[in-house]
Amino acid sequence: MTVDSVQPNRGSVVTIGVFDGVHRGHRALLAQARAVADEMSLPLIAVTFDPHPLEVVRPGFEPHLLASVAYRFRLLREAGAHRVEVLHFDHAMSQLTPEEFVDEVLVDRLGVKAIVIGENFTFGHRAAGNVQTLTELGASRGFSVIPAELVTAPEGVLSSTWVRALVAEGRVAEAAQALMRPHRVEGTVVHGDHRGREIGYPTANLGDVARAAIPADGVYAGFLVVDPQGAATALPAAISVGTNPTFGENSRRVEAYVIDSGHELALYDLPVAVDFVENLRPMVAFDDIDSLLTQMAADVDQAREITSRG
Repeated sequence: MTVDSVQPNRGSVVTIGVFDGVHRGHRALLAQARAVADEMSLPLIAVTFDPHPLEVVRPGFEPHLLASVAYRFRLLREAGAHRVEVLHFDHAMSQLTPEEFVDEVLVDRLGVKAIVIGENFTFGHRAAGNVQTLTELGASRGFSVIPAELVTAPEGVLSSTWVRALVAEGRVAEAAQALMRPHRVEGTVVHGDHRGREIGYPTANLGDVARAAIPADGVYAGFLVVDPQGAATALPAAISVGTNPTFGENSRRVEAYVIDSGHELALYDLPVAVDFVENLRPMVAFDDIDSLLTQMAADVDQAREITSRG
């Protein structure tokens, strides 16, 4: 069934979650939901939330995000959803009882005929609803509930929390295996101190990354993605995360040097993304500029080799 053949008035199959990162576990859930939707000849609607519910119910405890809302939308579509419904999570939504959420969102808004959810799914005010609650409500409202087994990882259930921990430790290659893609941080290119330009390594400095899951301080191989929501041109890059201890700076930043670009790219104020492929080394302070330049040249050579593997 194609998107064009979907008939929304006939109802829908729904899967629901924050889906931060759209990792391998999320993709398994979406694949199962898409199979159900295809069998029923109905559209699959993936329901997600913005902002993260914890930002509303426990301000200050919300996690750093593995994917922006725009990127999450695109990933969910790529994973099989015919449509993505982004629910604005506010205080009013946090107060909905399980019954109210089912009636107002799933039944009235989405016309649910079947819902495929993880077996640990909870919903409603104070997470009062679970799979059993949903099954009981579905029985009286004409939709079926299909629990999906959770995908496991070496440390247990494959979750966004676990992937965030990998990223925070700088284990980006392992995070990429769980995400089925490199971890991405999006932002807008801002002016820095231009020191990279002065020493022959001009970098694109990302702003607006406060909500993103940033890898541990260090140097990485990866890609600078220009126009990530459009044409998405990926350029091999050596990426620095952290402060510049050699110059005594304290502000933490994400900056990418495009390898073999031949010239400084005009990217200021443009949206870009940085894809992290492999951790090269931790961030260290060098005794002098010459030592720093020698190491930077080695970093670029290593990043060039890694990003050219295809």
